[in-house]
Amino acid sequence: MPNVELARHQWEDGHRRLQELEVDPVRYERVHGQVETLVEQLRRRVGSSFTLAELAESYQTAERWAYEALAERADRPGWTASVSIAVDSAFHLYARGARDYRP
Repeated sequence: MPNVELARHQWEDGHRRLQELEVDPVRYERVHGQVETLVEQLRRRVGSSFTLAELAESYQTAERWAYEALAERADRPGWTASVSIAVDSAFHLYARGARDYRP
């Protein structure tokens, strides 16, 4: 069973790092586009009715499928540098839809 609190901490940290990128609008938009792609993937993989534990379970394999999903849409070199931020931020945003979500 995944540690939900640890996963949530990682997701929050990734989302904070995304927000810090707002000082560089070009980089922010590029990473934000990755986040949108990954949220779309989460909808397909996890569905619309889920718990935080189920989402944390999906997080355990996210790196593999996230790289595959983002590689399909990669439009410039260096896109891999921001994958961890995009993954964590996407999970942070998607977690808000969990049946047992509490801020």
